[in-house]
Amino acid sequence: MEIEVQKASLSDVEQIRNLIEVHSKANKMLPRSLSYLYENLREYSVVREDGKVVGCVALHISWSDLAEVKSLAVHPDYERRGIGSALLGASIKEAKEMGIDRIFTLTLEPDFFIKHGFKKIAREKLPMKIWGECIQCPKYPDCDETALEYRVK
Repeated sequence: MEIEVQKASLSDVEQIRNLIEVHSKANKMLPRSLSYLYENLREYSVVREDGKVVGCVALHISWSDLAEVKSLAVHPDYERRGIGSALLGASIKEAKEMGIDRIFTLTLEPDFFIKHGFKKIAREKLPMKIWGECIQCPKYPDCDETALEYRVK
């Protein structure tokens, strides 16, 4: 399978939600509502096979020099085929093209990101601005995610 990362479209939203839901039920990521996905669709990229979304990722700009990788998910039947790496690589490339210096992620799967050059950081090093979404999280205030950072430049 040739991996082509594309920007998500409106017709992908239900599939993206279902894909994220599979991983959130397994406590591998946080859930996303349909309204959240529609409101933030322009941040999402996908990999499709035969019209089916088999992977997704979002790149959320937090500040002039900072972006977050969110909702990186690959359908279980398509894992270990390089799709997650392709999605993460596309996000890093997009951030670089925009002139963003740092990318961070809050994840329950830190080993994947570390394998791709991310480094663990203390959550306190991230700006307060990024914590606005945390209040809505079902795990708040007992967050078990690991903060990681990637230096783009």
